[in-house]
Amino acid sequence: MNYAIFILFGLAAGVLSGLLGIGGGIFIIPALVFLLGFSQQTAQGTTLAMMVPPIGLLAAWAYYKAGFVDIKVAGLMCVGFFIGGFFGAKFATALSGVTLSRIFGVAMLAISIKFILAK
Repeated sequence: MNYAIFILFGLAAGVLSGLLGIGGGIFIIPALVFLLGFSQQTAQGTTLAMMVPPIGLLAAWAYYKAGFVDIKVAGLMCVGFFIGGFFGAKFATALSGVTLSRIFGVAMLAISIKFILAK
């Protein structure tokens, strides 16, 4: 398994989180499920574990006890997310409000369509 992909996922989620002001799980969970074949539970549990330093300790612990957390993946994505959040925020503050709203809307629409059409 190429662990660099998980750092890149964390980095991308951090950038998008800083850019759009929403949790990285909205981006990481679909990436883990649709691109890497994780189960929904493992994707959610691993994403929660990634965010343990700021939030989610008890929820991540519940998923971990049930066997739905990949600790190594969560740690690698945490590194990327931490750094990516900074760059996303820097980018977002340089955009106009209208542009940022449009980016947010397109991101939410694309994710919604993907989940609605998932089998």
